[in-house]
Amino acid sequence: MQHCYRQSIRILTVLMAFWLLIGSVGTPIYGVAAAAKGSQAQQTSFIDAVLVVDVSNSMKTSDANKVGNEAMKMFIDMLSAQGDKVGIVAYTDKVQREKALLKIQSPADKQDLKDFIDGLDRGPYTDIAVGVREAVKVLQNGSDPGHEPMIVLLADGNNDFNKSSGRTQSESDKELGEAVAEAKAAGIPIYTIGLNADGKLNKAPLEDLAKQTDAKSFSTSSAKDLPQILSEIFASHLKLKIVPIQSMTGNGNFQEVTVNVPNANVLEANISIMSANPVTAELVNPSGDKVAIPSDKVILSKSKSYSLIKLLTPAEGDWKLRVKGAAKDKIDINLVFNYDLELEMDPIAAKSYKPGDDVKIGAYLTSNGQKLPNDELYKNMSAVLIATDIDSGKTEEIKLNNTGDKFEGTFSFSEAHEYELKVRAEEKSFYRESAPVTLSAKGKAGATAPAQPTPITVEEEKPFPWLIVVISAIGLAVVAAAVYFVASALKKANRGFVGQIVIEIRDENTNEKSFPQYKKLTSFKGKFNLHQLLQLAPELKETEKIVFTPAKGDRIMLRNGSAASIEKSGRAVDASAGLELKSGDRVTLPLQHIDKTIFIEYLV
Repeated sequence: MQHCYRQSIRILTVLMAFWLLIGSVGTPIYGVAAAAKGSQAQQTSFIDAVLVVDVSNSMKTSDANKVGNEAMKMFIDMLSAQGDKVGIVAYTDKVQREKALLKIQSPADKQDLKDFIDGLDRGPYTDIAVGVREAVKVLQNGSDPGHEPMIVLLADGNNDFNKSSGRTQSESDKELGEAVAEAKAAGIPIYTIGLNADGKLNKAPLEDLAKQTDAKSFSTSSAKDLPQILSEIFASHLKLKIVPIQSMTGNGNFQEVTVNVPNANVLEANISIMSANPVTAELVNPSGDKVAIPSDKVILSKSKSYSLIKLLTPAEGDWKLRVKGAAKDKIDINLVFNYDLELEMDPIAAKSYKPGDDVKIGAYLTSNGQKLPNDELYKNMSAVLIATDIDSGKTEEIKLNNTGDKFEGTFSFSEAHEYELKVRAEEKSFYRESAPVTLSAKGKAGATAPAQPTPITVEEEKPFPWLIVVISAIGLAVVAAAVYFVASALKKANRGFVGQIVIEIRDENTNEKSFPQYKKLTSFKGKFNLHQLLQLAPELKETEKIVFTPAKGDRIMLRNGSAASIEKSGRAVDASAGLELKSGDRVTLPLQHIDKTIFIEYLV
């Protein structure tokens, strides 16, 4: 499919060049390009995250209470109810288990991820480079271009190599450095949480990982720190601020705190509650009505160490949270909002200036790609222009005026240098930054060549250009056909899947068969391979060439490019050109490089 797509792109490129050539004597086609550019989708605040956890035997002491597992679960619960994507990499000195990026579409998807975390087991040895490298690879291969990628690493910072492998610290450091460089180039921050139950935490490498990728590093030995840590990670990554909620000491009765939802642009309010013992919570909306927990607009997530209440599109105003905890128990509460807001700068027409010139700056908030229709949100906001002199490295902040529906100001070029300008606007619960704009003060903009006298020509009557019209019509038809061909290929490449695949693996040496694994297919687009469903287990690498693509009528197509044979109903079948599977079909794959047989069943 990829070859077909690339070939169609090449054909279209040649034809478009031809059409531009002959079109230069006819009507310009610039409007087509402009329309295509204007139809691009707006970016969202969705997250594509990979959680990376050290599951070596040393973590039995570094993380005896499995704080790492609790952190990953809480991270998953804090994600948006729909739209975010999460993958998990559990590593020792190899990738122990892996879950490819799963798009969150329902509470069941979050539970599926948490069940996977509960099923992680330990293994010998440790190599941080292995986990980080794999996480970067997962995001490079599966992250949505419109999402915010990130990695959260939970480890004690120590390596423990298998001596028989010959692996050295310098080799691991080199591989880790390469992975971090790739993450930095791709804009992937690596947040680190150091687990320190036994006091043997090695902070330095974890802090360095975070620093190199413009992220933050934390450390903890107790689950009670998780709300603060994860709230700070979310706040930092999505340009939010933690809203402080007063802590309390339980007395066996309900105690009330106020949760203020500042405006109608809040998509979600995440209220995390941490206490040594279970708590009971009640919720009253700004109208004074009691709201059930859980309900249609309130999601409750619980674990042995936390409770998280998520309000979906909550009404603006003061909500009352009533919490009843055990006597003398400290109860910590954190609040983080998620907003559907971006900050955009007014276009700046000229790209070149000279010292002494001024440029007007304007910026405004957008929601879902449209300028904010009301000015209520601006009331408590302030904004600054952040101007960086690229040549000298100096940065200054210039306060902008809040006009009620946008921010305005002026920037003056002081030197014949290049400058990067961006606007930062904030209030107590969030901040936003505009995309940076680079301007040069090394020359005068807008200069035009002196006007040349227009030669006087005598028009003469020319015959109607039939040949040009015919060639243009043929060219347009060919281009239209090519566009249709490319659009069809793109549609095919992005076609979704339905149903699920059930996988069982039998060990031919012991004749033991694994428990059935149910793999939902709705998160895949275009195609995927069997190795992805098998969590990219290294010993099952030969399954990379077993590829699935969507087919008509809620079916899937299996193509076998491996040396192994595919069996259906006890007979070998040639699936090199494709084998269509309908709901209920089962096939068997005896592996060539390891004594295991994989049983596959497709269900809709």
